[in-house]
Amino acid sequence: MLICVKEVRFQGQGDDTLKNVIGSVSIGAQMRGVIWDVLMRPLSGILFSLSSLLLLTGVVVAAPFAYITEQGADTVSVIDAATNTVAASIPVLPYPTGVAANLQGTRVYVANAASALLSVINAASNVVITTIPVGGFPHGVAVNPAGTRVYVTNRQLVVPSPLPSNSVSVVDTATNTVIATVPVGFDPIGVAVHPDGSRVYVTNQDGSLSVIDAASNTVSATVGVGYGPQGVAVHPNGSRVYVANGGESSISVVDTTTNVVTTTISVGAGPAGIAVNPAGTRIFATLSGQNSVAVVDTVSNAQIATVPVGSVPIGVAVNPSGTHVYVANFSSNSVSVIDVAMNVVVETIGGLNGPLAFGQFFGPEAGLHAPVSIPTLSEWGLIVLLLLLAITGAYKVHVRRC
Repeated sequence: MLICVKEVRFQGQGDDTLKNVIGSVSIGAQMRGVIWDVLMRPLSGILFSLSSLLLLTGVVVAAPFAYITEQGADTVSVIDAATNTVAASIPVLPYPTGVAANLQGTRVYVANAASALLSVINAASNVVITTIPVGGFPHGVAVNPAGTRVYVTNRQLVVPSPLPSNSVSVVDTATNTVIATVPVGFDPIGVAVHPDGSRVYVTNQDGSLSVIDAASNTVSATVGVGYGPQGVAVHPNGSRVYVANGGESSISVVDTTTNVVTTTISVGAGPAGIAVNPAGTRIFATLSGQNSVAVVDTVSNAQIATVPVGSVPIGVAVNPSGTHVYVANFSSNSVSVIDVAMNVVVETIGGLNGPLAFGQFFGPEAGLHAPVSIPTLSEWGLIVLLLLLAITGAYKVHVRRC
């Protein structure tokens, strides 16, 4: 980008310091407006422009929200991760279990097991805007990265019913309707979507992992894992799937290319929920049988820490910045907040009622996924130069005409 300046004169450090700037600059209108503010307002202009640049570059300025299903109250608590306080309580239907927020930060989906309905929450207003009939006793919920599909596991029904069971309901988020029902293994619980949206992974209580092709909505592979698998999570790079085997105190590591278990990691008693940090370096699995969280290194596939939390922890998720882990303690009616740098609980949020939060229950940080306008290197160079000249109050600067 060509930048042409005829002449720049600075007469002093008072209010008239920058008013005699003459020239034309070949940049976009948006950046020209920012620079004009700097030139016309020596000190206040600098502050204004700096704040404008922060907005232009999409700096995250707000923490995300965690959505915690409470089976004892038939509600979803909205936790502000900046203050670790309950910001809202949203009434849903009886026996809410799984929950997932889309990456766009606009919708939250909740499986209500007793009513066989999926609640759709508007994240801006914290109001249920519709409910969608799915299968019997829905449990796990996952949303694809594009936010266009929601996958809900329908568990095994104990009494005869026309509702689909042992299946996954595929919901179109544009129409809020089920567009496919995919038969899987016996009593499916957990569900997770590959980062590219092409595959869906479902844990079944028959000791298997179903791999669903998202394009055809059919099972493309079935992988034998451990006994009683529950939670499932996919590595951020899509290379591996981690399955919490609640019946045998282990985590199965599945290669997503070959659909083969490459290793089995021994952990504590009763792993239920499982999550991977955004960097892909750590796995966090709730150990419901020993009231703690196992921390596993993804390189060595070894448990490196055990963090005591509340009673009967189930749901677990890592915040989008990867700094803290939130754990839903079902029996102690609380949420434990773990600092990942120290592997210790730094805060406990109480006053809940049967928190379960089975799924990836975090929404994005504000601005994290929003499109941004980023200045070019040449534009940054001009901005920095003008800011430095404004601050130092140089008396006279000449730039030869281009």
